[in-house]
Amino acid sequence: MSPGSDGQKLPEPGFATLAVHAGQAPDPATGAIMTPVYLTSTYVQERPEKHKGFDYARTAHPTRLALERNLAALEGAAFGLCFSSGMAATSTVIEALNPGDHVLCSNDLYGGTYRVFTKVFARFGVAFSFVDATDLSAVEAGFTPKTKLVWLETPSNPLLRICDIREIAKLARRKKARLCVDNTFASPALQQPLSMGADIVVHSTTKYLGGHSDVVGGAVLTNNQALHQEYKFLQNAVGAVPGPLDCFLILRGAKTLPLRMRAHCENAGIVAKHLLAHPEVAKVHYPGLPTHPGHEIAKWQMSGFGGMISFELKGDMERAKRMISSCKVFSLAESLGGVESLIGHPASMTHGSIPREERLKAGLSDGLIRLSVGIETVEDLTADLDSAITASLRP
Repeated sequence: MSPGSDGQKLPEPGFATLAVHAGQAPDPATGAIMTPVYLTSTYVQERPEKHKGFDYARTAHPTRLALERNLAALEGAAFGLCFSSGMAATSTVIEALNPGDHVLCSNDLYGGTYRVFTKVFARFGVAFSFVDATDLSAVEAGFTPKTKLVWLETPSNPLLRICDIREIAKLARRKKARLCVDNTFASPALQQPLSMGADIVVHSTTKYLGGHSDVVGGAVLTNNQALHQEYKFLQNAVGAVPGPLDCFLILRGAKTLPLRMRAHCENAGIVAKHLLAHPEVAKVHYPGLPTHPGHEIAKWQMSGFGGMISFELKGDMERAKRMISSCKVFSLAESLGGVESLIGHPASMTHGSIPREERLKAGLSDGLIRLSVGIETVEDLTADLDSAITASLRP
């Protein structure tokens, strides 16, 4: 609560108000309502060790600071840090570990995360293991005396599995480990893991937070001051920071996040039901469907079911490739979370870096198709999918 002009307590601002205003104030020099893009690498100091809060742009930058404060407010976090990509944010969390530490991971996760864990950080003595994090007994059995961090995606990429954040947070606390949740697929508009016991949240701000497929970025949010200071040290020491225009674009995108997420959720729900009823579709993965095994958890853990869907056509992988190459409204492309609808083939695109045997073991079939459902007219989306499915019947 904050005081009003008459000294009375005012209600805390709602999420949409925070999206538009948190971390931002009119420019004091000009009154500009939009946060300026400060194109500077260094700052004039009055004398050594006396400046206006900024000395070098890698260490601190006013446009970046506005974004960090904005995203922290949206996640209900005390602290936020921004990075040059989602992978830079992910890497910073792991860089805070030591050789010999163990990370327990959900086994359905972005291929780039799997790659950096197993091909980069494993070389420096950090151990990683992967379990079905929808199974609490499997999660508990996966802990070792050296487990320092649990890494979750929920909803997961690409199978849209739902992990119980609250229960896994309790497990992690009992085992004296920290819980990090990659909240990219949900966004803070639909899910706030810190409020459910998570210690750390990471984002690829490239996706729903930016929302317009025009910028790459990442973020780390936490309520733990000691963790924040460690990550801030790494942000400056390693230097994987976003440029000022990147920060401006993500700030611009965040202002419309609540509106966009409502449209994404509405369209995805219609598309998922349409696919479920299609005679040529073998399986649909979408937490908003009552048939989804994580539906009940998603109902209380999320305020909406998101804009991501994955599904499997009847037939082989070649048919799936023909289908995704036949779409006209859905664009065949990597990434997700923009206003435009995208379609992809995880096994050969976003998750190609995961060995096939590992993909299959996690349930990611060669024929799986992933949709990022945009905000177009939904009838155009369903008609486009129907047409492409029909076209895929012809070799």
